[in-house]
Amino acid sequence: VTQWHCSQRTRAGGHGVRERLAQCQDQSSRHAAELRDFKNKMLPLLEVAEKEREALRTEADTISGRVDRLEREVDYLETQNPALPCVELDEKMTGGPGTRGKGRRNEKYDMVTDCGYTISQVRSMKILKRFGGPAGLWTKDPLGQTEKIYVLDGTQNDTAFVFPRLRDFTLAMAARKASRVRVPFPWVGTGQLVYGGFLYFARRPPGRPGGGGELENTLQLIKFHLANRTVVDSSVFPAEGLIPPYGLTADTYIDLAADEEGLWAVYATQEDDRHLCLAKLDPQTLDTEQQWDTPCPRENAEAAFVICGTLYVVYNTRPASRARIQCSFDASGTLTPERAALPYFPRRYGAHASLRYNPRERQLYAWDDGYQIVYKLEMRKKEEEV
Repeated sequence: VTQWHCSQRTRAGGHGVRERLAQCQDQSSRHAAELRDFKNKMLPLLEVAEKEREALRTEADTISGRVDRLEREVDYLETQNPALPCVELDEKMTGGPGTRGKGRRNEKYDMVTDCGYTISQVRSMKILKRFGGPAGLWTKDPLGQTEKIYVLDGTQNDTAFVFPRLRDFTLAMAARKASRVRVPFPWVGTGQLVYGGFLYFARRPPGRPGGGGELENTLQLIKFHLANRTVVDSSVFPAEGLIPPYGLTADTYIDLAADEEGLWAVYATQEDDRHLCLAKLDPQTLDTEQQWDTPCPRENAEAAFVICGTLYVVYNTRPASRARIQCSFDASGTLTPERAALPYFPRRYGAHASLRYNPRERQLYAWDDGYQIVYKLEMRKKEEEV
């Protein structure tokens, strides 16, 4: 009897399994049929979506071509009808050299090289990546024998990133490839410079609590040896009542620049709060060799750089729009404002926080709202007509 009951349960169990398998097969068949129906319904929609995507892509390419064509037309029109130089001629500037100041102030600069080039146009730009905050500086050492990239993020910081080469900087996890160099004092603004193995930067000199006194509105220039990581020299910049030279870059009080001739400083003072000043510095001692009162206004200026002894000031608007060079000042007197080109910069993100010229490459390293950009420059002889 026991064996009979076991046999009946086994047959009943097998019958239940077969029923469940049949149900699974039926469900699978229904799901497959539904999937085929869904696929048959979706294929035409996908084809339509693909056609619409291709149409949108074609339209986008067409619009991009129109924008590029419009840019070229704007290029041509601005070349044919250049903007007037952003120069104010007043009694202070028409009084001739030495109107203000004594000694070698405003005397013509004697070139130490045969560099006689000026900018013809900003040829093109290449956006490398986005690294850091909206304000900062990135550059190469124009006198260095390596391809190291130096990145100084922020307007008040004490740590610089050093990348072995440009390729390492462009990697997604770039910071992991960088070494860090810490300076003993935080820099001020975005006016730093790497030159001849040294980092030059400005700092607030130590003073009494709360500021004021003789050190008010003064800055101390620091010469920092990047390899030894030591301060080798320092000097209080010989100008009183410093104010930001660029109306659109309020955190920078001294902007250091390097060209074929050496080391320069762009600044402004309360004595003439409308125009920029230029100084030639001795890179060995940080002494000021010569100074000039330029006709270039501070208003709407955002950055500047020096090439072959000529200061080029870049202007923009607030809110940021398209920047262009609207004032140049040749310390040697070779290039007159009337013969200077006034090129504009290609489209980009916002406003330049810094511009660094590399004489070996004839390129500008720009920091634009956290984006690192390279501008290629086209040059011509200063004696050639625009």
